[in-house]
Amino acid sequence: MNLRINGTDYTVADGSGRLLVYTLRDELGLTGTKIGCAAGFCGSCTVMVEGVARRACLTPLAEVEGKAITTIEGLAGRAEDGSVLLHPVQQAFVDAQVPQCGWCMSGQIMTAAAYLSQNPTPTEEELVAAMAENYCRCGCYHRIRRAVVAAASQSAQVDSKGAV
Repeated sequence: MNLRINGTDYTVADGSGRLLVYTLRDELGLTGTKIGCAAGFCGSCTVMVEGVARRACLTPLAEVEGKAITTIEGLAGRAEDGSVLLHPVQQAFVDAQVPQCGWCMSGQIMTAAAYLSQNPTPTEEELVAAMAENYCRCGCYHRIRRAVVAAASQSAQVDSKGAV
């Protein structure tokens, strides 16, 4: 079975019955995608499939074969000098000092990035609704909201200037 993850092609064993989260973590070593509840409730395992947020703990490999998968490891880019260029959501989470334990953060970031890619100028209420199904055991919701709002604001400023 062929998977395209973070722009890299991988060949993995037949995926009948296997879930994406276990292949990412156990077979490919992409451990940024966390396992929280393993039932699709908490959002810790969120990745993007074709730009849409998906729970990796509920996603059979057969459903994502040949589709573009992005994990937290593939969200950042590279500057011309080769340095890491954080995604605006990642940078906003750093700037707002969001993480406490960090377990939910990759899922929070992936959910926000997927949402903002489809709705780059949401209201704060829309952002809160979009993030409502991602849980944080440490209760960092105020910092998460502040960071996602900042990332949306930054994206809107970049878009209004005509930049990509």
